[in-house]
Amino acid sequence: MSPSSADGADPGPADAGNGPAVSRREFDALFETVRTWGRWAPADRGAWNRVTAEHVRRAAAVVRAGKVVPLGLPWNTLPGPDNPRPALHHMTDLGDVESPEPSTHKDFLAADYHGKAVTHLDALCHVAYRGQLYDGRTATDLVGAAGARFGAVSALGPLVTRGVLLDLPAVLGVRWLEPGQAVRAKDVIAAESALDVTIGEGDAVLLRSGHVRRRGELGAWDPGAASAGFHVDAVPLLAERGIALLGGDGDSDVRPSPVDGVHSPVHALALAAMGVPLLDNLDLEALSAATAEAGRHEFLLVVAPLNVPGGTGSPVNPVAVL
Repeated sequence: MSPSSADGADPGPADAGNGPAVSRREFDALFETVRTWGRWAPADRGAWNRVTAEHVRRAAAVVRAGKVVPLGLPWNTLPGPDNPRPALHHMTDLGDVESPEPSTHKDFLAADYHGKAVTHLDALCHVAYRGQLYDGRTATDLVGAAGARFGAVSALGPLVTRGVLLDLPAVLGVRWLEPGQAVRAKDVIAAESALDVTIGEGDAVLLRSGHVRRRGELGAWDPGAASAGFHVDAVPLLAERGIALLGGDGDSDVRPSPVDGVHSPVHALALAAMGVPLLDNLDLEALSAATAEAGRHEFLLVVAPLNVPGGTGSPVNPVAVL
């Protein structure tokens, strides 16, 4: 992996750092290798079925300092190259439209959150591959104008489990990974060794690429065109470990995609094949500092999505506790 540069926010065209290239045939074979259809009931909770009461107890046992670290980005109402549809926030009551005492202040929030600017959870109905949602359900039969009847975020509920931070810039001694840089299976294994942590069943794996730090120092760019993230060859390893959740300070996919004709291959593998929900657009900078200070890269993670019947996901503010 190459060290970071500081020659401006625009990453320009990515080089072979997002590779190796993967053919559609190879990708389809990989999809079949990692899919877990028919494994769980209820199916639309997918890999969250892995997390039992014992997993929660073990996750709680890793808390030592009681330090709480929020992982959500600020609500972003400013347009930019990474935020073409800004979130909305405006006041609906300034305390002057009701009977006196007490006066009240109210506001309105809305977001087209499946993008690059709002921290959010992807439910299983968010992505179909070859017309099929997770568990082999036909997307056109189950997702319509009123929302989804399978794999909705309301089926997931909250998740409490052990989180593992793969802090790649810390491992490599760089400020961030450059947009377009792929994290491969060998990099995951090297990070586990360097950080003295092992990904296990029911874990939430969070990848820090340094996206938030780079954006803060160099300015915004279009991460839909170029961003650091996982190469598809890392997914079989994560599947073998039995993870329950995958997330990062990007959207988990390296971009440009290395897979011909598939713009978000990690999304397709995680959501549609493995039933693993995704956390996108986290702020992992404070967690990076906290785990470095603690000398350990495991923590209790709490994710509580909104209970939206039929929803394809939810804005969230996950919390790590060390």
